[in-house]
Amino acid sequence: MLKQIEGSHAMAEAIALCRPEVICAYPITPQTHIVEGLGELVKKGALVDCEYINVESEFAALSVAIGASAAGARAYTATASQGMTLGNRAIGAPINIWNDHSDAMSMRDSGWLQLFAETNQEAVDLHIQAFRIAEELSMPVMVCVDGFILTHAMERIDIPDQAAVDAYLPPYDPVQVLDPASPISIGAMVGPDAFTEVRFLAHYKQTQALGLIPEFAREFAKTFGRESGGLLRGYRAEDADLLVVAMGSVCGTIKDTIDEMRDDGVGIGLVTIISFRPFPVDALRTALAGARDVVVVEKSVAVGMGGQLADNVGAAIRNLPRAPRLHSAVAGLGGRPITRASLHHLFRQATVQPWEGTHFLDLNEKVVGREIHRKRKSRRSGPTAENILRQLAIATGLPAAE
Repeated sequence: MLKQIEGSHAMAEAIALCRPEVICAYPITPQTHIVEGLGELVKKGALVDCEYINVESEFAALSVAIGASAAGARAYTATASQGMTLGNRAIGAPINIWNDHSDAMSMRDSGWLQLFAETNQEAVDLHIQAFRIAEELSMPVMVCVDGFILTHAMERIDIPDQAAVDAYLPPYDPVQVLDPASPISIGAMVGPDAFTEVRFLAHYKQTQALGLIPEFAREFAKTFGRESGGLLRGYRAEDADLLVVAMGSVCGTIKDTIDEMRDDGVGIGLVTIISFRPFPVDALRTALAGARDVVVVEKSVAVGMGGQLADNVGAAIRNLPRAPRLHSAVAGLGGRPITRASLHHLFRQATVQPWEGTHFLDLNEKVVGREIHRKRKSRRSGPTAENILRQLAIATGLPAAE
């Protein structure tokens, strides 16, 4: 059923349709509306046979989810930023509550599957698919949704009916469960004699997901009548000399930019990564094989290394014959807008003046230069964030924050 609805509330309704039996809730902006929406559905009886648990921290939320799953219950929770790492906001001082992918990237190698939604419709659809994938593999799945940009946006979204979700998502049948009649330990300590094998099997299950994710996406399309999910998808990519690789909501802005550049005769296309973990190496290598240049646009940076997505893309294409040139661009950190004008300039620059290393889109080089000079001039130069805010206030004629 089509609804004009906030993204977070649409996700809450989709999650409720999956019949979770335990929801562990702790508020942290910008995901709070999801668990609030689920709480309202439980309170008014729209979501039955579900225990809604208010916990004292995100650590407790995940502990409850793990315990519920071990007891054989379908469990769900939502979090963001420091809540995800319990101590690590975009991430660490200075605090920032706006959107980028720093929190998700900090968890990329923890063993979770990570699926990135481009739109609120896809966020709804991926939640339904995520339960199916998680329960088939007995592995946790993270649906990564851009906070504020998607969660707080009001738009028309197709919320499926209960019968369709029930047909797609069978009741939870755990592969391991705590049973007093047959006692077992889950998550016991493992020593050097077995830990490598345990981690290998976790890796093996993620490689299995490379087959299951597209299979379940095809089944989803057959059941619900729309394509959603999968490992990756292309947009005007078949004949493109320049391909952009990105994930999340920025892909919408990139598509608009591509359309404008196509009108100007530029052969450009997009490959959207949906499954970041497991990373679709083979599918991506095939998608990028014919390109001359690849520009990776990502909303996170590994300080001291560069873009994490670009690093993964580089590994995927490294051994291609006539591999495309790879250009890495970090954008949108801390919620900074990513504009079509900036993307136009970035994509054209890649074809005429390629760069080495990581490019920071719309970096204020004057401010950065002054701060570097300040620190070279005086050892006790003060905190970087406050210095930059003071510079910006002076430049705009506003009172400086103290």
